[in-house]
Amino acid sequence: MEFGRLITAMVTPFDEQGLIDWDQTKRLMDYLIEEQKTESLVICGTTGESPTLSEAEKLELFKFTVNYSRGRCKIIAGTGSNSTAHSIALTEAAEKCGVDGILLVAPYYNRPNQEGLYRHFKAIAQATVLPVILYNVPSRTAVSISAETTIALSKIPNIIATKECAGLDQVAEIAANTEDGFKIYSGDDSSFLPALSVGAYGLISVSSHIAGSKIKDMIDAFVNGDTTASAKLHQHLLPLFKGLFKIPNPVAVKYALVQRGLQVGSVRLPLVGPTDEEAKEIIELIAKY
Repeated sequence: MEFGRLITAMVTPFDEQGLIDWDQTKRLMDYLIEEQKTESLVICGTTGESPTLSEAEKLELFKFTVNYSRGRCKIIAGTGSNSTAHSIALTEAAEKCGVDGILLVAPYYNRPNQEGLYRHFKAIAQATVLPVILYNVPSRTAVSISAETTIALSKIPNIIATKECAGLDQVAEIAANTEDGFKIYSGDDSSFLPALSVGAYGLISVSSHIAGSKIKDMIDAFVNGDTTASAKLHQHLLPLFKGLFKIPNPVAVKYALVQRGLQVGSVRLPLVGPTDEEAKEIIELIAKY
């Protein structure tokens, strides 16, 4: 399964009552696929506010996005949690919805050791025929999947990639010790171009909601050997990469999308919308892009 080099971790549009806005979900998908050149969408990831979505809402989103994508992009379902049994059940349900792959975050809060992490991901992968992308984001989960554990998991046939947020050394070590078919996606927009240089394949991005086509140009320039052009694009995009994460994600990117006329709504508690000062900074930031 090829998910492409640019994947967007899509926000979940809400209406004024805080319910999923299905018309705006269609509009957002069209915008991301057609204007921002995303090749796959992660549905119900952290940026999609997965912690505050019910299981029923997640399954509705999986079915809806699969049907509406109409083969224009791949749909990757966020089905990971800190319960192996629950992750297996949600993965099996997502498979029935027709998704193309799953994203499995490292178990948060209960902080398993590396053996526990290995067994957790192995059990979920063995319960599905879908391609599996691991997701290592220690700043959120308080546990990090070591390079050694990722390398071991890469030998399981349907674990085909990882989304890595633990730094460039980890990206390089995984790239050096896995088969060519195993792909590393950066989960950090700001360090993505350096990650490409040490072995990453692509990016699972938040900033691609605003500047996906430019990010795609940066990727294409790097892949085609024009490192000067890719560096210039990275330098241009870096303030956006950093600015969207000055406040808890996805608060800034949802507000930025609304300013662009995409009525994706606000965030669910315990997240809150930007302050007046933060809103002003976001408006000034996206004006450059």
